[in-house]
Amino acid sequence: MAGRFAPKPTRTTLRGGDLGLPPERLDLGLVLGPLRRGPHDPTFRVTDDGSIWRASRTPEGPGTLRVRATGDGVTADTYGPGAAWLDAHLPALLGAEDDPAAFVPRHRLLLATHRRRPGLRLTRTGLVLESLIPSVLEQKVTTTEAYGSWRRLVRQYGEPAPGPVPDGLHVMPDARTWARIPSWEWHRANVDGKRAATVVRAARVAPRLEEAAHLPPPEARRRLELIPGIGPWTSAETIQRSNGAPDEVTTGDLHLPGIVGWALAGDRTADDATMLELLAPYAGQRHRAARLILLSGRTPPRRAPRLAPNDITRL
Repeated sequence: MAGRFAPKPTRTTLRGGDLGLPPERLDLGLVLGPLRRGPHDPTFRVTDDGSIWRASRTPEGPGTLRVRATGDGVTADTYGPGAAWLDAHLPALLGAEDDPAAFVPRHRLLLATHRRRPGLRLTRTGLVLESLIPSVLEQKVTTTEAYGSWRRLVRQYGEPAPGPVPDGLHVMPDARTWARIPSWEWHRANVDGKRAATVVRAARVAPRLEEAAHLPPPEARRRLELIPGIGPWTSAETIQRSNGAPDEVTTGDLHLPGIVGWALAGDRTADDATMLELLAPYAGQRHRAARLILLSGRTPPRRAPRLAPNDITRL
């Protein structure tokens, strides 16, 4: 009989004061946008009424979150075994633990962007594996390839999100399932053996990696980088999301040094060392500074065509 009825949601309402800012200054798209892996991410959906839906695998089980802005704050509905966990971590997810006042713009571009984007808060999910695995899939490939691999694997090995949710919303697989995906299925998902092996190694020690969400960001990154195949780029991309780390700037990226160099010094050839030197005045807030630069839209003109996606499934 229970299967005939939709599960009753848990509802939470956060006023502006609960998040440390007026409600009109919280931009849900900016806050939660980094958690979306492409326009067709099966774990993330934006519906016509402005609601943002996320399906997560929490320590208490799968859960679905629907969050939307209201006139005086934010209202959230949660479903599934992980509903209570999602409720408890909702303020951190929406940036309540972030402190934008700690950021002091020292360039006109950043000052202007900071003023135009007052609703930016850095999210903290408290979940490591859900950010680590898609970051591994994004290593040294185009985002189109990585998003397609993530989409296929989640749909094939995950499970439908709990609750009355939009069609196609899925919870990603649990660690045991990730570790048991056959090699040929990784190939069919356009994931090479090196990235697949990294995901499997991480999944096998998932409990230890999840502890990193409660560690200081530098220590959390060191723990992740103990896994062969996880380097500074992947650890930074993960900890930025799981720990809400305002200073963990991404190094080893193909485009970011040139974008930062162009925005702050007119140097499109900047490397990691130059980027870190330019961001040094923002010590403690370098990740936020980099995000504001990306949001400014000031990027160097393209000199070469985009990289063509590879398709190893035909090999």
